[in-house]
Amino acid sequence: MRIQFLGAAGEVTGSCYLVAVRETKFLVDCGLFQGMQLADQRCHAQFAFDPTRLDAVVLTHAHIDHCGRVPQLFARGFRGPVYATEPTAALAKLQWDDALSLMEEKQKRENHLPLYGATDVERAKHSLVGLPYGHRQKMSGDVDFIFHDAGHIFGSAWVEVRGGERVAVFSGDIGNDNVPIVRETEQIVACDVLVTEATYGDRTHSSTATRREDLRRVILDAVKRGGALMIAAFSLERTQEILFELNQLIEHERALPRVPIFLDSPLAIRANAVFRKFTSYYDEAAAAAWRAGDDFLDFPGLHVTASVADSKLINTTPNPKIIIAGSGMLVGGRITHHLMRYLPDLHSTLLLVSYQAEGTLGRKIKDRAHSVMINGEHILVRCVVEKIDSYSAHGDQEKLLRWMVSGKEPPKQVVVVHSDPPAATEFCAIARTRNHVNIEAAMSGQILEI
Repeated sequence: MRIQFLGAAGEVTGSCYLVAVRETKFLVDCGLFQGMQLADQRCHAQFAFDPTRLDAVVLTHAHIDHCGRVPQLFARGFRGPVYATEPTAALAKLQWDDALSLMEEKQKRENHLPLYGATDVERAKHSLVGLPYGHRQKMSGDVDFIFHDAGHIFGSAWVEVRGGERVAVFSGDIGNDNVPIVRETEQIVACDVLVTEATYGDRTHSSTATRREDLRRVILDAVKRGGALMIAAFSLERTQEILFELNQLIEHERALPRVPIFLDSPLAIRANAVFRKFTSYYDEAAAAAWRAGDDFLDFPGLHVTASVADSKLINTTPNPKIIIAGSGMLVGGRITHHLMRYLPDLHSTLLLVSYQAEGTLGRKIKDRAHSVMINGEHILVRCVVEKIDSYSAHGDQEKLLRWMVSGKEPPKQVVVVHSDPPAATEFCAIARTRNHVNIEAAMSGQILEI
């Protein structure tokens, strides 16, 4: 088995691994590069392989940095199956439609060439093969694989790949503990190599036990100041977690004042329908609530603004109010319009509940920039900026170290991806000492033979 690291090696985004077992060649993930100024150029670059020679693509989950370039494969000649869990297949379709829409807008605004077109998206959709967790899928006479629950976002998986006599595990993204709606991460299997993310390999999260109370505190403080509270959340999973928590605070604990709450994310609104369809993937708490008739993605005071016209009406609603919008890293979506309006407002609040990659607008604001550039305008940052890292969908250093050796025997070799170099270096050093594993950080373009 040969693995080549073509994305998320020495960086957090752009997941893409080319796997070859004798004559069988396939990708694990094919995601967008995000954040840095060169990301667009890298997304438009030629692939380091011939897409027409690929047998398949295996997706770990539906975040755009893991699935966003799949239609581009079809634009360049790929015609094979795209395997994913059933929820991931449904959510990936929404992601590709949303990405295409954003690229077409950018083309009109900046004459920026899209990565792919509508025909490519349709081909990608028709090639999706949805599989349940635990199903052994044969790809060829030499290769089969199984999806296991990663506990990261709805439908996310880590992948057990068997090629000949070798076993490789690709983590995708490993989830945080005690996350609403999704189940806990499954234990790892014995393997020759583990390719694992370490996004938070150099830090630990705040306790999830206080997560809901932390959210309640931020909301109460924001309402007291009398401004708008902007919650920047990824449309897949993070938004649904926030809605779940607000449902508990409003319907069950009656712990919040009545203020208008706007879900201003078309992608999140469409994703909610996927969550409601695949109820068998819920964890026990969410499943019990659903069986009891509680739609935990809805509650009194929630306004769903699907259209642009509905979104514009938010501006006419008096403060205080709460606006939930994407993207989580502030790199596009409707959140940018609210930022332009409320970042300069001393009475307003921005709440970050997601990882902020290097070079993103979210990272600049998180790092206390005095002003930022949005849609060609300099915007002062005068509002209160809050961050709750316990809502991260990624496992922290402690979770990753535990999961790595959660099986019957530790991996024979570990390769770290999805991690900025300082975090990867620290994570490797701690894993060697604590877990006694052979571990290294992947380099872009590196080829591993096992």
